[in-house]
Amino acid sequence: MGKMGKYNRVVLKLSGEALAGEQGYGIDPEVIQSIASQIKEIVELGVEVAVVVGGGNIWRGMAGSAKGMDRATADYMGMLATVMNSLALQDSLENINVQSRVQTSIEMRQVAEPYIRRKAIRHLEKKRVVIFAAGTGNPYFSTDTTAALRAAEIEAEVILMAKNKVDGVYSADPSIDASAKKYTTISYLDVLKEGLAVMDSTASSLCMDNNIPLIVFSIMDEGNIKKAVLGEEIGTVVRGNQ
Repeated sequence: MGKMGKYNRVVLKLSGEALAGEQGYGIDPEVIQSIASQIKEIVELGVEVAVVVGGGNIWRGMAGSAKGMDRATADYMGMLATVMNSLALQDSLENINVQSRVQTSIEMRQVAEPYIRRKAIRHLEKKRVVIFAAGTGNPYFSTDTTAALRAAEIEAEVILMAKNKVDGVYSADPSIDASAKKYTTISYLDVLKEGLAVMDSTASSLCMDNNIPLIVFSIMDEGNIKKAVLGEEIGTVVRGNQ
């Protein structure tokens, strides 16, 4: 199978909210099936795909700690929420004959493999989709930071950040400010300087330091993941060192 994509190995970052669809909470089976079929499209191009899924559709650690819960406990609960999402995505992928493995940063061997870098790379080389669950395994780190860390570890060429409310990076929140301007490209330094809510600053600086580009685009238009992998101009490209 000849490679047609621009990238050989990618990390796809999905927010938990993206899996909730219109209902805003939990997992929408139609949405997760749509995402699985879009992942299948790029696997069929010969691209090696790792996925990092958030957990905000089930539990947000920050929200829990804001209400007085211990921050570490709230974050661990968020990590467990990402495991539920990861298993649901794995199930959807397996239903359409895409081999996948879930690896968790917190050990739960009855449910999934523990995260082992070399094993993850081996799965990718065998064209299995690897889903990284349970964040980094540490409180105070987001799933955006997980995506940046895992991308660096497995030497992915790009992070594809699929959003469900915006289709790129804007100078301000487009749902509030009608004059918000969409960037086609922007540097991590500018993202950090201007405080743009692309990913948290830990994740941004990790990507910047390791020179990992990021493509921010909308997951709501079917086929966008494939367009991003083919190098078509969609969304916003955030670059490391120019």
